[in-house]
Amino acid sequence: NYPFTQTDFTWNQLGNWTSSSGNSYTPLTFDLGAGSHTVDFAYRIHTEIGNHCAGAKVNGRIVPLSTRLNNGDIVDIMTQKHCHPSLDWLNFASTSAAKNRIKQWYKRSHRDENLARGRELLEKELGKTGFENLLKSDAMQTVSERCNYHSVEDLLAGLGYGEITLNLVLNRWRDVIKAQQPMTIVPEVATNLPTSSPKTLRDSTSFSRTSNSPIVGVEGLMYHLGGCCNPIPGEPIIGVVTRGKGITIHRQGCHNLEKAEGERLVPVSWNPIAENSCRVQTYSVNVQIEALDRVGVLKDILSRLSDQGINVRHANVKTSPGQPALIDLGIEVSDRIQLEQMFCQIRKMSDILNIRRVGQIDE
Repeated sequence: NYPFTQTDFTWNQLGNWTSSSGNSYTPLTFDLGAGSHTVDFAYRIHTEIGNHCAGAKVNGRIVPLSTRLNNGDIVDIMTQKHCHPSLDWLNFASTSAAKNRIKQWYKRSHRDENLARGRELLEKELGKTGFENLLKSDAMQTVSERCNYHSVEDLLAGLGYGEITLNLVLNRWRDVIKAQQPMTIVPEVATNLPTSSPKTLRDSTSFSRTSNSPIVGVEGLMYHLGGCCNPIPGEPIIGVVTRGKGITIHRQGCHNLEKAEGERLVPVSWNPIAENSCRVQTYSVNVQIEALDRVGVLKDILSRLSDQGINVRHANVKTSPGQPALIDLGIEVSDRIQLEQMFCQIRKMSDILNIRRVGQIDE
């Protein structure tokens, strides 16, 4: 029983110290390393003494807790109930026991603050949309357990405190959402993945293919299709965790994937259930057509597109004397099959020299 009034703990630090260690003689015998400070001595007596340490006297003189102890010092540890550890103590505490107990107290007493900070860090990476559902998911519970935490709250508190890094949490999350559905990774993307990752990735069991989400692997999360490559159903895709913007979906082979860090890549795929639903969703694609420069060529092209039920968002024609016309079109298609059929129909036109898709992939 230790009273928490200004104290009664006076220990005589005696004995013959060597250059590496020494003994602190109290009613018990303690082994305290050379170079230890008064705060180390307080925690060596008892955790509660350290946690309520208000100050110290060495040889009858009040000194800071950062004071280094010497052979023969008489140490008085003063405690008060309202006093608590400061993280500044970690700057001079020498023993691992003292450091660990300071950290433990801080984690317990600032849990709400650490929890809020951890949520903020993770939400900034994954986006606000669906974030609460993500925290309640089985996948995130599995992430917590793989990070050696009993619950998602414990994980977030540890993240906010700095006990675990954000990159490690994201890595574990990525590992968990490799699940049941195989997805082939093209060689260009596979080179960006960590060497321990297989070329066949799986989505998490918590992300069901029966969902109406067009993309499997991002249910409940904020995501968007990359404007650099404009992926469409039927093409292999991969997600990239983007700071503050959730997940960006790219076509595999997109040049921008070369800049992505391996731990930010997320296995995703198109959902065939959503693709086969009654509601047809269209996706933006940019194409460039090279054609003979004649009156009415653009009208003929637009007529072909209309016959196939393809909407044209914008059209721009560039001409130069004696040169073919360059026609840039922004169109909307339902999937890769419709795009390929459109290419086939346009190529059949007599005035068409070339047609290609414009994006971060050479086609």
